[in-house]
Amino acid sequence: MKRREVLAVASGGGHWVELMRLAPAFAGRDVAFVSVLPELANDVPGRRFYAVADATRWDKLRLVWSALQILGVLVRERPRVIVTTGAAPGWFALWLGKRVFRARTVWLDSIANAERLSLSGERAGAVADLWLTQWPEVARAGGPEYAGSVL
Repeated sequence: MKRREVLAVASGGGHWVELMRLAPAFAGRDVAFVSVLPELANDVPGRRFYAVADATRWDKLRLVWSALQILGVLVRERPRVIVTTGAAPGWFALWLGKRVFRARTVWLDSIANAERLSLSGERAGAVADLWLTQWPEVARAGGPEYAGSVL
């Protein structure tokens, strides 16, 4: 089965907005998108789009369902690179993509996390090949790195 180039993953709201601001970087690439709201497919016309369950750490069953849906997307897409701006679906994509499919992974923590990393962002450091924050004050030795912001 042919491996696709990029899988771009984000929850809804600000995470999705930030991912869409990164979209020009994917120009000319074979990209599939994943988010939690089916109507967000309208933001990426002509691209493959997958909607997965939204979940929080307080809803364990929904987290499991979301992870299984992400696994299904990864089996279908087999991406070379996974890029995410968070939150839970992005973390699952990075973890499964890195551990199971040996994809290269990029985590860009949300611009909303100005004082500290998100919980998912903290965990992403263990599996992200490129681990970024959008605030220089949050960057630290060993990661995440600051390389600018998307807003």
